[in-house]
Amino acid sequence: MLQLLLDSANPKDWEEWLPTGLFSGITTNPTLLRQARQPCTINHFKSLASFAEQLGCKELHLQAWGETKADLTKTALSLALLRTAKLNIHVKIPITLLGAKVAKTLIDKEISVTFTSCYEAEQVLIAAALGASHIAPYLGRINDMGIDGLSELIKMHKILEGTHSCCNLLVASIRKQQEISYLTANGITSFTINPNIALKIFDVSATNMASDKFQNDAISNQ
Repeated sequence: MLQLLLDSANPKDWEEWLPTGLFSGITTNPTLLRQARQPCTINHFKSLASFAEQLGCKELHLQAWGETKADLTKTALSLALLRTAKLNIHVKIPITLLGAKVAKTLIDKEISVTFTSCYEAEQVLIAAALGASHIAPYLGRINDMGIDGLSELIKMHKILEGTHSCCNLLVASIRKQQEISYLTANGITSFTINPNIALKIFDVSATNMASDKFQNDAISNQ
């Protein structure tokens, strides 16, 4: 089943896109918060989570932060507490050695973990071994490194299938809507996309022209 998440920390984007029913949830991180001029604090996340739930959001993937295991664990646990009966929370953790240690603590407490900052196929082995719910490879950034990102993601998908892992590949850093079609044709079904990519999916000139003609014919034929 196809799953699309909105990659944005701007509540205005949430208001525009969640009512379409296209997105089941939202992903954010400190960089997106800074770009949207939203504070990166637990108290502000409480407000954002409440607003997202009001809009019908089913799940939030929230990035934890902290330089030490204690600090990263503290923010991660605080974010996990924002879960409600209607809103599921997935705590995002960078797939580093420190992140893996914190993720184990969370997973042992039955807290859903989404590993982030994934660039190489072998990193999904960590997510599979620890029992993470998701791992988010950065497709566009992998391409920037001179690597064939699409092939690398398909390799990741095959690794998860081969290990019979329940970990889900959540593709991030998508820059072309055609990449989604290609990856879904190869069995990958979860993506987080920004509002610009969402608009491009709808921006098909032939469809827009046909829609305008229907409307004009309806008006002229009344």
